[in-house]
Amino acid sequence: MANYHHFSIPILLLMTLSMISNNSKVVGARHLLETVTPILPEVPELPKPELPPLPTFPSLPKPDHVLPPLPKVELPPLPHIPTLPKPELPALPKFPELPQPTLPTIPAFTPPHH
Repeated sequence: MANYHHFSIPILLLMTLSMISNNSKVVGARHLLETVTPILPEVPELPKPELPPLPTFPSLPKPDHVLPPLPKVELPPLPHIPTLPKPELPALPKFPELPQPTLPTIPAFTPPHH
């Protein structure tokens, strides 16, 4: 029992310190909300830079000759896959019918009226 008491003291100290540090963040946030933002001077608009024009590329002449058509390729026939005989499965064994158990009846609950 004495060992558990010594273990709880650092935990309590850690919790207390975390609560104190958390409270200062709330106060700091409230201070930021309550402060008045100063009026900033107007920033002059910067001039827009002028970009040089894009270079023009010479157009290539179109070829006079036409490409010959590609030869048509005949595909070989697909290989014949032999069909396998359908296996006959044995009949499932017949299980005897078990009698259905009788379930006990549960009395209905009626709440007491005042």
